[in-house]
Amino acid sequence: MKTTPSNLIIHGLMRNGRTFRPSDWAERLSGVMSTFGGDRRMSYSPFVRPLTYEGVKSVVIDKKLQDVDARAFDFLLNFARDNGLQVLESEDTRVEATQPGE
Repeated sequence: MKTTPSNLIIHGLMRNGRTFRPSDWAERLSGVMSTFGGDRRMSYSPFVRPLTYEGVKSVVIDKKLQDVDARAFDFLLNFARDNGLQVLESEDTRVEATQPGE
């Protein structure tokens, strides 16, 4: 039985093989979808979060975001396209994310 990938990863490598800059781009992009709680701490969305994938800063997107907020989903994919970033599919729902300040 073949499973459908549940995540997209915007990998911080451009199509030309160079590392995308600035170095905090993944946190900035994920921060667009973040919220601040009552304790004034930032929390990343359950659908979009930064991570290090294969040693490179990246952003993981849960494909459920497309159903929840199609405009936000399109914005993220357009960001990747406009900046020449690789978009990968991942079946692994356990992809580990970095937290703010790490």
